[in-house]
Amino acid sequence: MRTHAQAVVIGGGVIGCSILYHLAKLGWTDVVLLERSELTSGSTWHAAANIHGLHDVTNISRLQHYTMTLYKELEHETGQSCGVFQPGSLYLAQTEAREHQLRLQAAKARRYGMNFHEVSRNEAERLHPLVDYDGIRCIMFEPDGGNVDPSGVTNAYAVGARQRGAEIHRFTPVIGTEPQPDGSWIVRTEKGDIRTPWVVNAAGLWAREVAAMAGLELPLIPTEHQYFVTETIAEIAALDRRLPSVADRDGEYYLRQEGKGLLVGAYEKDMRFWAEDGTPPGFGHELFADDLERIEPNMLRAIDRVPAVGEAGIKRVINGPMIWSPDSSALFGPVPELNGYFACCGIIPGFSQNGGLGRLSAEWMVEGEPSLDMFSWDLARYGSWAGKAFTKARVGDQYANRFKIHFPFEERASGRPVRVRPAYQMQKDLGAVFGLNYGWEHPLWFSAEGEPERETYGFTRQNWWEPVGREARILREKVGVIDISNFAKYRVKGSGAEDWLNAVFANRMPKAVGRSCLTPLIGKRGGVAGDFTVTRLSEDEFWVIGSGMAERFHQRFFRQVPLPKGTTFESRTEAFCGFNIAGPKARDVLSRLTNADLSTGAMPFMRSARMVVAGVECLAIRVSFTGDLGWELHCAEADQQALYAALIGAVKEAGGGPVGLRALLSLRVEKGYGSWGRDYSPEYWPQESGLDNLIKADKDFLNKAAWQAIAENPAREIMTMLEIDATVADASGGEPIFLADGTPVGQVSSGAYGYSVGKSLAIAYLKSGLTKSGDTVHVAILGQDHTARVLAEPPFDAAGLRLRA
Repeated sequence: MRTHAQAVVIGGGVIGCSILYHLAKLGWTDVVLLERSELTSGSTWHAAANIHGLHDVTNISRLQHYTMTLYKELEHETGQSCGVFQPGSLYLAQTEAREHQLRLQAAKARRYGMNFHEVSRNEAERLHPLVDYDGIRCIMFEPDGGNVDPSGVTNAYAVGARQRGAEIHRFTPVIGTEPQPDGSWIVRTEKGDIRTPWVVNAAGLWAREVAAMAGLELPLIPTEHQYFVTETIAEIAALDRRLPSVADRDGEYYLRQEGKGLLVGAYEKDMRFWAEDGTPPGFGHELFADDLERIEPNMLRAIDRVPAVGEAGIKRVINGPMIWSPDSSALFGPVPELNGYFACCGIIPGFSQNGGLGRLSAEWMVEGEPSLDMFSWDLARYGSWAGKAFTKARVGDQYANRFKIHFPFEERASGRPVRVRPAYQMQKDLGAVFGLNYGWEHPLWFSAEGEPERETYGFTRQNWWEPVGREARILREKVGVIDISNFAKYRVKGSGAEDWLNAVFANRMPKAVGRSCLTPLIGKRGGVAGDFTVTRLSEDEFWVIGSGMAERFHQRFFRQVPLPKGTTFESRTEAFCGFNIAGPKARDVLSRLTNADLSTGAMPFMRSARMVVAGVECLAIRVSFTGDLGWELHCAEADQQALYAALIGAVKEAGGGPVGLRALLSLRVEKGYGSWGRDYSPEYWPQESGLDNLIKADKDFLNKAAWQAIAENPAREIMTMLEIDATVADASGGEPIFLADGTPVGQVSSGAYGYSVGKSLAIAYLKSGLTKSGDTVHVAILGQDHTARVLAEPPFDAAGLRLRA
């Protein structure tokens, strides 16, 4: 066994073997995989191993499409069969909402050249004559869908990795992972130790135990999961072809051919957790006792749809463990607090995702950043707040509602609240409907008298559409108060503060006390890894504001630049709260609460000052994400209630009121303001996102060489504003955009109805050179083309007169 390696992968399931293969494929051939037992032990060997390409999140669709197309290539390269069956998959919609979902996925397939299209009932009956299609509104067909052999795929990756020089050691449990002073690790086994710059936790069911060796706690918990295989079915035995799988997600089961029978699996409401306090070290190829009564309701729905299931005997039942994250998505990426520790755990549809995850993991380690923005899977989306109680509650909900549609803007209640601010109850009493942002409860909108108290979800406009419009108009016409406490807040202090910030960010830090600047953070490939507001509080102190949900994500970048001696960098997100008071009456209202001079001459746009507001010490910054006249007020958490009470009382006297984040989305889209995670992404270059004017090329900054490599490249796509002819649904993000002849031209990054301008709007990225201002394009809202016009400028206050008033 090697004593040194470029990376050590822990776990010999399909994910670990895929990562090993892709590392070797990218040129890291001095890599080692350690498996405690036999390859495929744990969850891999008993998986149903279905494969499908389409997903509600575009980049996950691209990742899954890569995985599906990789299997044949892998077989050809290694000579190892992956047991690939691709008779196709039929997707059935029983409800209008499911039809909207499938039509949107079909539109995305057109955008990215994937094979997923609608078929008639007659064609579906020809493809799968055992299915009863009564009550089905829409049928889609994915010709490349099917299933693979779990052991075959895992061993194909192993063969491919070995052919490139990688080592695999079975029956070699890891007994320790120890960080070293130079940033490397020692991985300890009973057969010897390995020193490596990268430890990869792909340990599946044992991911928690492996993480604990490094002092980490991952939000994961296993459950039981059952499927069964029927005896031979005569109609199938008589066919000379394989039947397509059936995705009847409204029925909450999955079904495909297995041998000459059918395999049926279910995610039941009466679910069972397993090994909550730790996976037994001796577990491997064991299964649990059958408990088909738990999945009987799902089985009956499957029998209603495919009567042959009920007529056949059951040949065998598989009841095995799966390990879940709180949102059923992978925990993926380098651990921000550690050097060289990578995790890839909690993958549920592993045989649809293993190839893409392996490739992106290898890119991240070898090249410094994945080629796709996968923040929705980044383990940094969770912090220490995601403890065992939260994880268990969320996993229980995710399992029991595995096939429930995740609608745009949907907020699920399980496991909440986790973290609340002092003003939470006050906001609740004002009618707040809350959402979750990095563990924090924050107001989405406020229910006034006679309005709904709980929100509904769907692809069309929901019951909160009118209340959100009321809030947006109140702010635009009068004044509103928005809780922005969930923004990430940092303080940098010391003699080296300015130099450090200049070394991190692409813009030059403000020289004068009281001034602020906007600045991008540049990623390893030259894209936009973040956008921040930096304010100079004194000669040696700065206040930095960024994305709240990306606070842990951004730690990776901040840690890459050493702090000068005598300089400190600390998060103040928990210790400080914030409000944005905005609207044409904001100055008048705020002036009643402070003795500070708020005139434009004394405090112009992008200036700051410390001031007392209603008896509360605040940092006031003349800026507003609404695009309107406004101030951000930041105060100590202990003072939040007092400040909020004073602000709400004052704005109500002026005819205003509280405003939630849904209205803020509408207001910023009207102004054309981008938001990180939606409109700004490491995938987009600054010149594509309109941020290139904030980069100072005459100074050094983090990843400057990567930016220089793409700075002179023509933009591939341009961030653009669209006005859409839409009456029942608005764009929300991810909708593909086409020219009149069907040519794909781009996709929506943010969408909302602009209440103050009376237009359905979107921020979108359009391919360079294919459109110009005034041109007509078609946006696939609900999967159906909606006519839209390319706008030359934002429809609200394009000149910025309100903002600077």
